[in-house]
Amino acid sequence: MRTSQQYLEKLAGMKKNIYLDGEEIGRDHPKILNASKTVQKTFDLADDPKYKKWLTTTSHLTGKPINRFCHINQSVEDLLLKQEMIRVMCNDAGICIQRCMGTDALNALSVSTRNCDLQYGTDYHERFLKYLEYFQENDLVGCAAQTDSKGDRSLRPAEQPDPDQYLHVVERRPDGVIVRGAKLHNTMAQYADEIIAFPTRALGKDEKDYAIAFAIPADTEGVYLLTRYTAAYDREPELVSPFGDFIDVESFTVFDDVFVPNERIFINGETDFGGETALLFAVFHRHGYCGCKPGVGDIITGTTLLAADYNGIEKMEHVKGKIAELISVSELIFAAGIAASVKSVKAPSGTQIPNIMYANVGRRHAGHNIYHESNILCDIAGGIPASLPLSKEYNNEKVGKFLRKYVARRTGVSEEDHYKAQLFISDMVTSEISTLIQVAGVHGGGSPVMEDIAIMKAANTKRLKNLAKHLAGIKEE
Repeated sequence: MRTSQQYLEKLAGMKKNIYLDGEEIGRDHPKILNASKTVQKTFDLADDPKYKKWLTTTSHLTGKPINRFCHINQSVEDLLLKQEMIRVMCNDAGICIQRCMGTDALNALSVSTRNCDLQYGTDYHERFLKYLEYFQENDLVGCAAQTDSKGDRSLRPAEQPDPDQYLHVVERRPDGVIVRGAKLHNTMAQYADEIIAFPTRALGKDEKDYAIAFAIPADTEGVYLLTRYTAAYDREPELVSPFGDFIDVESFTVFDDVFVPNERIFINGETDFGGETALLFAVFHRHGYCGCKPGVGDIITGTTLLAADYNGIEKMEHVKGKIAELISVSELIFAAGIAASVKSVKAPSGTQIPNIMYANVGRRHAGHNIYHESNILCDIAGGIPASLPLSKEYNNEKVGKFLRKYVARRTGVSEEDHYKAQLFISDMVTSEISTLIQVAGVHGGGSPVMEDIAIMKAANTKRLKNLAKHLAGIKEE
């Protein structure tokens, strides 16, 4: 397994293809290095006895120790440990741990490649296993690239006036394919070793060129990473906080006639398994959200408790009720993830697949409550976070004393701690990071309508209707 230093050294040696603030930059740029701190934790904590049981496991291919973020789930216990790992790591990082997207993409492909081979006699699973062994041996970081730009949402991929609105094959060669298009909303593509691309939706039989799944180095020729950088509020040195280290970097990942060699192609024209890969990624990732969103919920709950404490209202019954509501949301989401693990099934490849119903119910509950959780924090915290002067005013010789004086609330807490708490709450409810958390809470892992579709497909609605008929005394025709 790698160290974070080895990870950074490899990034520094990759070609420049990141576009930020109007410039082409490398992975050694300060903003990219800052953003990668979250992923660095997944390396640094792997040897820490406190985290080792979650972050390390044994490869089912080689029997060697590997980072769990490179692992293919083989059992119920694997799924439970993955879910716990994500919650614990989110708590440590202060927000999304980011590395799980690549893990979920690998797990999806481990299932769909084997299923495709069984159906069509292809050799995709053998290719995938060779790639997986390379991925595990080098302890790589993968970015999942699924969501296409989609163009006119009323039209299917093959109906788009501009075919590039969905990533597709433009040329097939004996040694591989040329692909063109873009994948959007790709978290941490700029500091991933590999980009793992696959379809975003079910495909028709006339959409073979869109049924393409592959993995390539993130600096491959023709790949352009158009970047959005989001950070917490700046702080003066004496006011720095661990949360200030969290930076989110998103990518519009453009594939401009990119060559993909055959050994890196895992689905190529099999439209039914292109769609299956999309659905499998969704269920693995929504199961991961059942660890991630409770981890974020823990932070929102803790921040709300801190605000109530410092405002002197922690013991009020209506405040306790709101805290209980926050805790209930997080624990119900986590419980759905546990149920998805326990009720999981084993695929022909040996991969353990979370239960579709419970993974989607958990993710749906998270998305429907993220703004409500922020509303509770906002309610308890009061209005100061929205108008709080920032840390340069705190240190100003002339007016800093007034800021420190008037930000204080209950006695027994220093003026500095009162200010630090309010600044952190500002990060959680008014900053760019706060709005990103909310939008990602709704749309990450697939928009809410896709969860509804998955739930309705998994539910036996006919049985439920017949149950009502039976209890009502209505005889079947």
